[in-house]
Amino acid sequence: MSAEDVLAEVAALRDGDLPTHGGRTLAYVYDSGLAGLDELGAKAHALASSANGLDPTAFPSLLRMENDLVAAAAALLGGTPETVGSVTSGGTESCLLAVLAAREGRRDVAEPNMVLPTTVHAAFRKAAHLFGVRAVDVPVDPVTFRADPEAMAAAIDENTVLVVASAPSYAHGVVDPVAEIARAASAKGVRLHVDACIGGWVLPYLRRAGATVPPFDFTVPGVTSISVDLHKYAYCPKGVSVLLHADASLRRGHYFASADWPGYTMLNTTLQSTRSGGPLAAAWAVVRHVGDAGYERLARDTLAAVAEIRAGVEKVDGLRVLGSPDSTLLALALEGDPGFDLFTVADEMKDRGWYVQPQFAHGASPANLHLTITAANRGGEAAFVADLAASVAAAREAGPVVVGGELEQLIAALDPEQLTPEQFEGLLAGAGLTGGAGLPERMAQINALLAVAPARLRERLLLEFLGLLYRPPSR
Repeated sequence: MSAEDVLAEVAALRDGDLPTHGGRTLAYVYDSGLAGLDELGAKAHALASSANGLDPTAFPSLLRMENDLVAAAAALLGGTPETVGSVTSGGTESCLLAVLAAREGRRDVAEPNMVLPTTVHAAFRKAAHLFGVRAVDVPVDPVTFRADPEAMAAAIDENTVLVVASAPSYAHGVVDPVAEIARAASAKGVRLHVDACIGGWVLPYLRRAGATVPPFDFTVPGVTSISVDLHKYAYCPKGVSVLLHADASLRRGHYFASADWPGYTMLNTTLQSTRSGGPLAAAWAVVRHVGDAGYERLARDTLAAVAEIRAGVEKVDGLRVLGSPDSTLLALALEGDPGFDLFTVADEMKDRGWYVQPQFAHGASPANLHLTITAANRGGEAAFVADLAASVAAAREAGPVVVGGELEQLIAALDPEQLTPEQFEGLLAGAGLTGGAGLPERMAQINALLAVAPARLRERLLLEFLGLLYRPPSR
């Protein structure tokens, strides 16, 4: 195929995706709304995409850009001259490395654990699974959804190698009481990681714009590491994150070296070996171009958009905002028993050109719709709220999706470890998740079925569904 035909096919395939600009996809993407920013990132990416971050002595340009980004993040987050860091592929890798460094820093502990609020990002459960660090779950306040410092402190024991707090948590957009948690961790000689993947690049600017932001960064005694994603509110192309450590000794545990083979001595600062310089160069270019004053302006626009959307949501009969968000994320739940369900609202919003992300009930947190609000939402708040109200009205008219009692009992009784692949395929087909006939247009019925499934069964069903999706086409 010619280059033109290949690019035309890529463009045609992309037409079926959610929009990444215009503020209409309120999860997964972060849009500054600034003209030309994508083009700048793409050009910088192209200039460095063939360079390999595996060896900084061979590609010193990448070394310079990585050190610049780490310095910028450290300056924003209260770092000191001793603060060091690494650029990673994204927030999950940053969180994995924070756990790995903590585990490697305490090799004397035979059965390490980490203390987590139940609202912590699932990346830490992935780290627990991969690195053999037991997750100790601590319930959060059922009203505010913030971590409970006293309960966190009580959960720390002689095997604890890491405590984690969120700034903010993804599900509810609230900042945990980092200062109190850090004090408890420090008193017991345990590291504290602050997951600021979402908030790290925007919370300092929100504070400048007049928002009340709880302390969460290196200015808090006892904070030993922070993760901050540049492809979120630094509005850089995916995927670039920075993991900061208070000093180099804390970082050493996630470095890897191997000379025990006949090739070059492998040296890795992250989980990856070969790393394209493209994302790094793109982030470096965007951060330098937008600049400190530019990010403050974007944060002010985002703060205004959050306030208007939140005020609008609170006027929609049957909806409420969970907790008291400190940042740019909102979770919309049902108020009382309004006679409709949120999964239908999500479908109706998609029909109107918006994507809002369903979140299932977990503990004290009811089912809700997640909104990630960015600077691109400024100016579109009224349209969003109007379509939300219309979607609620349509959902109310349709009535709630009902899962029959017998089916609900059957699903609740299933053991995901005992089911065969054929049985899973039948369950998926019954739920409309076949994978072969394209993705379903409406998800309310499917989400309602998944909502009544126990968490382990839901995980297994969706993993089986992924297996159906990721099958190469027949040749």
